[in-house]
Amino acid sequence: MGVSLKNKLVIAISSRALFDLTDSHRVYEEKGLAAYSAYQVEREDEPLAPGEAFPLVQKMLRINERLPGEQGVEVVLLSRNSADTGLRVFNSIEHYELPIGRAAFCGGESPWRYINAFGCQLFLSSEADDVRNALDCGVAAATLVSNKGANSGSDQLRFAFDGDAVLFSDEAERVFKKEGLEAFAASERAAARTPLSGGPFKSFLSALHELQQALPAEEAPIRTALVTARSAPAHERVIRTLRAWDIRIDESIFLGGLDKTDFLRAFQADVFFDDQPSHCVSASPHIATGHVPHGVANEL
Repeated sequence: MGVSLKNKLVIAISSRALFDLTDSHRVYEEKGLAAYSAYQVEREDEPLAPGEAFPLVQKMLRINERLPGEQGVEVVLLSRNSADTGLRVFNSIEHYELPIGRAAFCGGESPWRYINAFGCQLFLSSEADDVRNALDCGVAAATLVSNKGANSGSDQLRFAFDGDAVLFSDEAERVFKKEGLEAFAASERAAARTPLSGGPFKSFLSALHELQQALPAEEAPIRTALVTARSAPAHERVIRTLRAWDIRIDESIFLGGLDKTDFLRAFQADVFFDDQPSHCVSASPHIATGHVPHGVANEL
């Protein structure tokens, strides 16, 4: 019988998200592929500096020390590098003693097409087009848009999510965009007992919930928060939706339009996912932030 990852939470990450490839990428943009390849080969024994997602990946892999049997987290590297130029990336993984052994080096092509083959539930990248393709494949995905690494003060991993167009569909947000706040509130009050459809991160939240159930709540290595611009009376539909999904979310913060940044800092989020570019810009200097290019806010 072959090896299977079916009991794992599988996270795909790009090399530019895991490591700081700023200088290397500049060489590529200014001098071309041949110069970039030579640059990487010449420095393949020099470890790359950690990138924005490095602390997050460290925490995720550390969860495996606390979970029984075959459960746990698998991180897969997806890279536009060739195997030749990617040797520096793998050497850096070894240098930092990250237990990452699976990778796809795609020689300049987009690696998103391997996401479903690996069974990934989340894809983090610096390439917006790759993220959109992953979302089209039904995989939760976000473009990392900040230079702020994840909070490393605790081993507990803290995820913060926006609601509409991230955990939930954008059906309610479309009403708000088209008809305004008053119509949105009336619509949500009328539909309070009708669960919202799932958004692109529903399945990922469900997978996190399953990991949380593997350990007692007081020892859970993962904590989740919904951080939404909604307020009463639009809160009820959200609560009933999560109840209908039978998914626990640890904290729910209904802000009524207040800026989210101070609340994300108070929660000590390791990473925050939002569909609204303006919310991402506000949070990104303080929190590792993933833009989810989905829903009406991202339509041209």
